[in-house]
Amino acid sequence: MLNIHNLTVSFGGEDLFSKITFKLEKGNRVGLVGKNGAGKSTLLKVISGDIENDGGTLALEKEVKIGFLRQDIDFVQGRTILEEAYQAFEEIVDLESKLAQINEELATRTDYESDYYTQLILDLDTVSTRYELLGGYNYQGDTEKILQGLGFQRTDFDKLTDTFSGGWRMRIELAKLLLQKNDILLLDEPTNHLDIESIIWLENFLKSYAGAIVLVSHDKMFLDNVTNRTIEISLGKIYDYKKPYSQYLVLRQEIREKQLQSQKNQDKEIKAKQQLIEKFRAKANKASMAQSLIKQLDKVERIEVDVEDNAVMNVKFGVSKQPGKVVVETKALSKSYGDKQVLSDVNLLIERSAKIAFVGQNGQGKSTLAKMMVNEIDYDGAIKLGHNVEIGYFAQNQAEYLDGEKTLLTTMEDAANDGNRMRVRDMLGSFLFGGDDVEKKVKVLSGGERNRLAICKMLLSPFNVLIMDEPTNHLDISSKNVLKKALQQFEGTLILVSHDRDFLQGLTDKVFGFKDKVIKEYLGDIDYFLEEHKLENLREAEKKTKVHMPKSSKKEAHSLNRQQEKALKQLKNKLSKIESQISTVEKEILNMDAELSEASESGMPTVSFFEKYQEKKDFLELLMEDWGALDDEVGAFS
Repeated sequence: MLNIHNLTVSFGGEDLFSKITFKLEKGNRVGLVGKNGAGKSTLLKVISGDIENDGGTLALEKEVKIGFLRQDIDFVQGRTILEEAYQAFEEIVDLESKLAQINEELATRTDYESDYYTQLILDLDTVSTRYELLGGYNYQGDTEKILQGLGFQRTDFDKLTDTFSGGWRMRIELAKLLLQKNDILLLDEPTNHLDIESIIWLENFLKSYAGAIVLVSHDKMFLDNVTNRTIEISLGKIYDYKKPYSQYLVLRQEIREKQLQSQKNQDKEIKAKQQLIEKFRAKANKASMAQSLIKQLDKVERIEVDVEDNAVMNVKFGVSKQPGKVVVETKALSKSYGDKQVLSDVNLLIERSAKIAFVGQNGQGKSTLAKMMVNEIDYDGAIKLGHNVEIGYFAQNQAEYLDGEKTLLTTMEDAANDGNRMRVRDMLGSFLFGGDDVEKKVKVLSGGERNRLAICKMLLSPFNVLIMDEPTNHLDISSKNVLKKALQQFEGTLILVSHDRDFLQGLTDKVFGFKDKVIKEYLGDIDYFLEEHKLENLREAEKKTKVHMPKSSKKEAHSLNRQQEKALKQLKNKLSKIESQISTVEKEILNMDAELSEASESGMPTVSFFEKYQEKKDFLELLMEDWGALDDEVGAFS
């Protein structure tokens, strides 16, 4: 389908990656991973033809179509959501216009015997055939189906795209791409700004996609659920593994350890031969043997160990000054967007040094409340900030506020004050922007690099309360870990809006659950919250609320229960069986965890062990999903 050979791309005289080679075939679902700035998005742009390469070849099979979801999109203003989505069908829309024109002429003309009228009939047949062949009679239904799958309501279809945020506009662009039926899909961070429902829908769509997919994502669960191959870009080279992300991590580590051991053994052999050479050189009768050993050494192919990029940013969040005991208090807080009420009569008390996670599906008011706290949007009710409170705020689209024409250094210097202006270069260096990098314009940075710059810029202002809305969007996995460690050490008050369970684990001591206009407080971290809800992950927590129809009467309810008593018993038996299975699998995983903890002393487990381990965890997740569905069915009888 696509053959890439010895591909080289350079920026500023330096190779971003050099002589990389791989083949993309039908059915491949590739996770393209690597650090921010490694060249992931650039590689997608080269494959799509957006930018030219500096060497090597890209060979496409004949008539192969490529679709590319870019991080930066630009819509024509004045179009509705439907009108914009229909841009995926340019030829169909054009044919539709021609058909309308032909039919209008046929309806008004009366020269039935003329050559022109005959030609109109022929044109109508030709255009209609082509229209049907391209799916013209189905495209509107397909469009609506995919838009709904990505979270849009029918009532949204006639609204202008201008009225939607960048995240929702990204969904429209994704919908267009999925409707085009391309042979190769290039997806750059497709899950950013998607809620859980939409991510699950996209996962299922991509798993059944007939063509090839190359996607950049830092969502481990999404990568594991969608991909069957992982390509890592690191220090200008690529490493290709026929495994999804989690299995690739295990395999990569195992390969590297074998390489290190083989290199160690080879170094011993070489050292021993070098000692013999030095010994034999001193003796005339052994000179020929020394020369023979030298020739042997010259022929040895030195074992190389894959070089790892271990550079990490250095982040520290300091507290500006000590605030009062209560930092934020809300009374009768409400917020509506037109007819849609998001929050109603919310009363909260947030104390100094609290570590809080906002969780819930999109549209429940998490980001809205964060914006209200920093007085970015209007609201009803009252929000009172405590004594000495200084808020640091990282918005979901914080990187969009950066001026693309400014350099990194100018961006920082313009935001600095007299007290910290001399430190901006050091601060940029701690966020992996060193040397000449500071003279780059912001617009050339990757999404993750822009997020890093936005966090760095935020540190120029003092704060003791930190509110961060989806801070891990675009960040690579190592940067996520560094950010998490820095937030764990932050001594001020922390409020996090996130869908990422891995990131939230061990980071907060309180969870605010947003659902149906109400906020409920849970003491404990995200794992405690999920345990309380009998959920395995945040995906379950963020699924849409199921609406149960009220029973018409007691008499009817009693009659219905009699009829369904047998079915209810069967459901309860199934539920009991699954609970038993869950208990068994959890014990098996605990035993395997114990084996892993002992492995550091006895040596690394085999690949098959890790594959079995992952299978157990996947099976447990499926069991939990089945349990949740059955529990809902049983609950419907009560």
